[in-house]
Amino acid sequence: MAYIVAEPCVKCKYTDCVEVCPVDCFYEDEFMLVIDPEECIDCGACVPECPVDAIFEIDDLPEKWESYIQINADKAKEMPVITEQKEALADYP
Repeated sequence: MAYIVAEPCVKCKYTDCVEVCPVDCFYEDEFMLVIDPEECIDCGACVPECPVDAIFEIDDLPEKWESYIQINADKAKEMPVITEQKEALADYP
């Protein structure tokens, strides 16, 4: 099973997780990161690096965020890959 980035990442976009990903399966847009579920090798290295607890294994994803399974799959095809840590969004609460 792959990992998924869910709602806590929206308008936050900390990128600590991308530094530890061995397969570079994170993608970014203006407001969030996503994981390509086809590229994710289910290693879980990214989970403890996320300061807002936005990364979940698909089977452990809270029901209220199930739509993020498809959001990650779709957006990963459209967004550029991110492989290096960047500054989080400045206006994150």
